[in-house]
Parts: sequence; C-alpha cells; structure tokens
Amino acid sequence: MLSKNMFKKPKNDLESYDKYAKSPAPDIPNEMCVACPNCKAMLFTGELNEHFHICPKCGHHFRVNARQRISMVADDDSFVERDAGMRSRNLIDFPNYEKKLKHAYLDSAEKEGVVCGTARIGGMPCCLFVMEPYFMMGSMGTVVGEKITRLFEYATAHSLPVVGFTVSGGARMQEGTLSLMQMAKTSGAVKRHSDAGNLYIAVLTDPTTGGVTASFAMEADIILAEPDALIGFAGPRVIRQTIRQKLPAGFQRAEFLFEKGFVDQVVKRNVQKDALAKLLALHSAAPEGGADLGSI
Repeated sequence: MLSKNMFKKPKNDLESYDKYAKSPAPDIPNEMCVACPNCKAMLFTGELNEHFHICPKCGHHFRVNARQRISMVADDDSFVERDAGMRSRNLIDFPNYEKKLKHAYLDSAEKEGVVCGTARIGGMPCCLFVMEPYFMMGSMGTVVGEKITRLFEYATAHSLPVVGFTVSGGARMQEGTLSLMQMAKTSGAVKRHSDAGNLYIAVLTDPTTGGVTASFAMEADIILAEPDALIGFAGPRVIRQTIRQKLPAGFQRAEFLFEKGFVDQVVKRNVQKDALAKLLALHSAAPEGGADLGSI
C-alpha cells in the first residue's frame, strides 16, 4: 500500500530558515515614548520627566497625578499627609458605584480624589491640597469636600496659608445632592480661613470645571493657572447649545480668563514652585499693597 507521505520532501533543518524573511521591527515598550497630543511629537518619557511633563517642542502641559505635583512644588521630605485613610462609600446606593471606586483606586493608586497635608514651599510653611485627575477625574464627593474642609480648618487654627491645585470634572454625580452640598461646606471653610487673615492661593490646572470652579477654586485670594488649562462651570459645548452663539477663540482657556480678569497670572509648571514661594514669602512679610505678580 502506498503511503500518502511517500512523495513528500523530507524536512531539512538547514532549509528551515527563510532567507527572504524581513527583520522584525524594533519592539519599543509603550512606557518609553509618548505622543504629544498638541504637536504630535514623539517624546521619551525620561525627557518628559526632566521637563516637568511639559512638551519641549510646543510647551503643552501633560496631565500629572497628585504625587507628581507634590514632588514638584513641596520641599524635599516636607510633605506630611493628613486624613489619608478617608474613603468614599455608596451613601445613596447608586448602581455600580462601588465598582467605579475600585477601578478609580486601581487607576490612581489613591484612596480619594484629593491629597491633603502640610508642607514647605521654598522654606515657607503651608497647607497643601492637590486634586487627583486619575481618581474619577478629581470629581468632588463627600470625602473630597470633607478633606479640603478639614485642611482649611487646620490651617485656620494654626494660622497657615493654603495652596491648592485644582483639577476636576465637577461634583460627583454618584453621590447626588450630597456632592453638591460640598460646594457650600468648602466655601464656608474658605471664608472662615480668610476672615482670620490667612492667605489662600489656588492653581487651576486642566481641566477645572463644574462645582469645583463654582466653589473653592475661584475663591482664592490669588488665582494662578497653568497655560491652556480649561477653566469654567459648564462646558463650551453646553454653553454654545444654550446661547446658540459662536464662542470666542480660546474661550474658557487660562489665557482668555487672564485677559478677562478671572485669573491673576498664567504660570508655567516649571516655575510654579518659585512663584508660590515668592507669594508665600511676600504674605508672611505683610508688604504694603499686596503681592506684585508682574515679576512672576
């Protein structure tokens, strides 16, 4: 009986190599490079880290997390966190909220949407809060409002200035009216801190919107902003559809708000620490006429 393999050419190990095969493309891990969303330039992450996460080609400010912000502005080993163990709960039994909180924790490695504590900036003591964009886009729920309120109360009791970095999509819808109540609660704490003669500096980063903008973000004595940061209450699309008018170029961007007087100064990230240290030092000396922002 004939075998079906009798006419099959035997395999030769020396012929197993395909001389026409193309060389494989170099495998570059995604973590090594990132594309700038503004100018599309490919940047090495190491180069980006050295430039404060600012694109060296076009100046675009990449989004950074709360711990990165703290390391950029606080003096080495000076930050002491407060209320680190506070976490949100599903107070109104919103569907799948527990799952969203779990994913937010895994995405950000933070327990909540803001990190609060005391620190020194340029040797000047202060209270510092930094909102976390990777925890549900820094949305303000009951815990975020409570942590910020407690920080202002601590600052008031110890006569300390407050420096706050805001980044938020607004109130956290999964907590309903309870999240909206944080606007009034934080505003009350800011008012008591101000009435006691203390300084509050806010740094608005991209994006700062919704209930955060309508409360403590815009209630500071001095309001700084990062270049091209989106700042507003409702989004541009909602406003456009509501008023049925074409919006000006750059509407709700930091430079536009600076031009209209809503922001005191637009400050690049790589000089923010020096600017904040100068403002804190000027306030501690209580100069006549207040701080001069022109040289920042």
